[in-house]
Amino acid sequence: MILVTGGAGFIGANFVLDWLALHDEPIVNLDVLTYAGNLENLATVWGDPRHLFIKGSIADYDLVEELLRSHRPRAILNFAAESHVDRSIHGPEEFIQTNIVGTFRLLEAIRGFLASQDEAFRERFRFLHVSTDEVYGSLAPAEAAFSEHRKYQPNSPYSASKAASDHLVRAYHHTYGLPVLTTNCSNNYGPYHFPEKLIPLVIHNALSGKQIPIYGDGMQVRDWLFVKDHCSAIRCVLENGKVGETYNVGGRNELTNLSVVNTLCEILDELRPLPHGASYKSQIAFVRDRPGHDRRYAIDATKIERELDWRPVETFDTGIRKTVEWYLANEALLENVTSGLFSGSIVLTSGTGDAKPVSQRQR
Repeated sequence: MILVTGGAGFIGANFVLDWLALHDEPIVNLDVLTYAGNLENLATVWGDPRHLFIKGSIADYDLVEELLRSHRPRAILNFAAESHVDRSIHGPEEFIQTNIVGTFRLLEAIRGFLASQDEAFRERFRFLHVSTDEVYGSLAPAEAAFSEHRKYQPNSPYSASKAASDHLVRAYHHTYGLPVLTTNCSNNYGPYHFPEKLIPLVIHNALSGKQIPIYGDGMQVRDWLFVKDHCSAIRCVLENGKVGETYNVGGRNELTNLSVVNTLCEILDELRPLPHGASYKSQIAFVRDRPGHDRRYAIDATKIERELDWRPVETFDTGIRKTVEWYLANEALLENVTSGLFSGSIVLTSGTGDAKPVSQRQR
């Protein structure tokens, strides 16, 4: 038995689906179901006896303690997090509560649970904390990619809260001996991505005939990782990673946001052409950049490649096409998710002074 937190969100749900497709080992799935947690993501395993869903928060110490005592998982994988930079700028407290306080209470529950177990159980137990490359800050254009030894320099309330959670995980290993593993990943994309993030937002807005907003000049650079490759890396770290170590997971696909948007428009032009030969690129609009927007992220994945023999399967070209095809085949799900997306949404002001809804994760 393994326990997954945040398993109804984007990465967590993909991990749950892939795990159950590859393993017989059951999963207890704990998710509080915030706006980004969607049970439709888990529809294909809803009747699977190997999957037990529990609605609840990692910040609920008593609930987590009860789950640990009742199910005695051999591993916990922590995907639970508030992760949208724009939301953290406009309302940071939820990020502090979930990412810092929640991680702290989860660690405390694990510490108490392990203290009551025998040595053999403690030896095989693992806590894998899923984090982000944003904790490292921003890179100059020619600067070396983020390695595991990079100093933390978070620049948003979101990344600061994730950095704090990483430090707590490290501290609980060194102080209490918790058998922890940490992964820091680059930008994920793929099926079930919540459409406030760049790639699904572009697809949704393009198909809906809406403006496709791009922050600033669109030259912000990100390393893109197909979500199922990320899930395979997490499985690899869980089974073979060295306790106490951090592993950076990347796709080796550095691209500007503008390049990503143009590629999406070109694939949509091919697969879902507009009438009269028009291109979806005509819907692109540049809007005022968000505060403190990091210019470049890039992951050096040498350690996980060398020590654990893991590498991504998908190139950006293959992964992004699979992603667009998935969204085109699942438009009803996308519509269900987006139907209330702009209710009380974040807005930013464009260069013309017009307020425009932005629910976009251009990390």
